[in-house]
Amino acid sequence: MSGNLFVRAGSSRGAPFELVITPETAGWSYSSLRTLTLPPGGTVAFGTGDTEMILLPLTGSATVEIGGQEIELAGRTAVFDAVTDFAYLPRGCTAAVSSAGGGSFALPGARATRTLPFRYGAADQVSVEVRGAGPCSRQVNNFATPDAFETDKLIACEVLTPAANWSSYPPHKHDESTGAESELEEIYYYRFRAAAGPADKENSGERTRLTATGSDGVGYQRVYGTAARPIEILEQVTDGDAVLIPHGWHGPSIASPSHDMYYLNVMAGPEPTRRWQISDDPAHGWIRDTWADQRVDPRLPFYR
Repeated sequence: MSGNLFVRAGSSRGAPFELVITPETAGWSYSSLRTLTLPPGGTVAFGTGDTEMILLPLTGSATVEIGGQEIELAGRTAVFDAVTDFAYLPRGCTAAVSSAGGGSFALPGARATRTLPFRYGAADQVSVEVRGAGPCSRQVNNFATPDAFETDKLIACEVLTPAANWSSYPPHKHDESTGAESELEEIYYYRFRAAAGPADKENSGERTRLTATGSDGVGYQRVYGTAARPIEILEQVTDGDAVLIPHGWHGPSIASPSHDMYYLNVMAGPEPTRRWQISDDPAHGWIRDTWADQRVDPRLPFYR
């Protein structure tokens, strides 16, 4: 463990948010993340300050209002069920969020220098791609990557990893501003769901599916550094946990055999132009050459 780079669910609150990670609490300069839960009929207002944010429904729908302009978000029932629409919140504004049916919401953010307009991101414009193959297969929802949606500094996507698969692999880094890398501070925020088990025995002529019991999904996150910039993280992550990655090689992110794993990636940095460029750890990068001879995991995509 290095410093406070592992944030256990419930350990970093700040009303009205259940999770608060700011540049100040992280010890860096740009990336942030907040999460918010509203009961049915609930409403909350907050200022964005010097930070651009995206209101991203994890569950439920919402109405977002800024300066008399409203955006309706249809949302989704769960992160494993569908992509979602979202709203971009500019820096220097006060946003009011309400939810008729209640829901939970993530607010990935970045300290910004430009003030862009409050606007809607449509779910049908989110690119869903499957990366890797075999046990390294995973799904990526590119809702706010550089080619997908304009922001000032923020880069964000969702990664869904089937139970027992490895994601964020081969290990890679993006902590230098070079032709091959872009300097980005990164947050991983986790959710889990029980995975379908093997078919149960015949029961009244119908086949049923066994599923994992309990609500505590488990995964593992690895981060390690270079000789010049050491860092060492190996954490068991559960629902609502977050891992902060200021630098170094990160990966794999491993889903346990009992649970599918979701993580929200939040990235930002000092680059004058938003770039998401990485370098693989040369000790592991060769694994990419094996994927051409493997099937993509048939459980993917979770949805289209």
